[in-house]
Amino acid sequence: MTEILKVSSRSTPNAVAGALAGMVRNHGVAEVQVVGAGALNQAIKAVAIARGYVAPSGLDLHCRPTFADIEIDGQSRTAIRLLVETDRVEDRAPLDLTGVDVPGVDLTAADPVDPGQVGPDRVGAHQVGAHQVGAHQVAPPLATDPAPPAPGGAQPAVPAPSSR
Repeated sequence: MTEILKVSSRSTPNAVAGALAGMVRNHGVAEVQVVGAGALNQAIKAVAIARGYVAPSGLDLHCRPTFADIEIDGQSRTAIRLLVETDRVEDRAPLDLTGVDVPGVDLTAADPVDPGQVGPDRVGAHQVGAHQVGAHQVAPPLATDPAPPAPGGAQPAVPAPSSR
């Protein structure tokens, strides 16, 4: 197994992401170890950022969490280990949603997504319509419904356009 990256709550996610991306490019796998919620938070952010780092190479990352009993300063602790693995996006089979019924969702309305399409604005095939800011995915703003009518059916006052 490769070396274990130990992440703390004070770790910088971008630095961990760079190390992760390098390890999975070289070995196809990396292992991250954390103790505590803050450390796990930083590690998960690093995995998300690292996905953006390896996406232009046609790679995607996924992780499998496990528990590990470790010893720190003579005390027994429970750590979480994330096995971060990579796969090629083009090797994925298309998602077949035939017969899947999700209440309130029309799965036939969406255009099919080619899992081989990976770019800086699309990590994997799951970020359709997202925008990338740095290495972070930002979802597009949602359209909002118009304001409901005022009580009693009166419409809110709207200033008249200027005639200038």
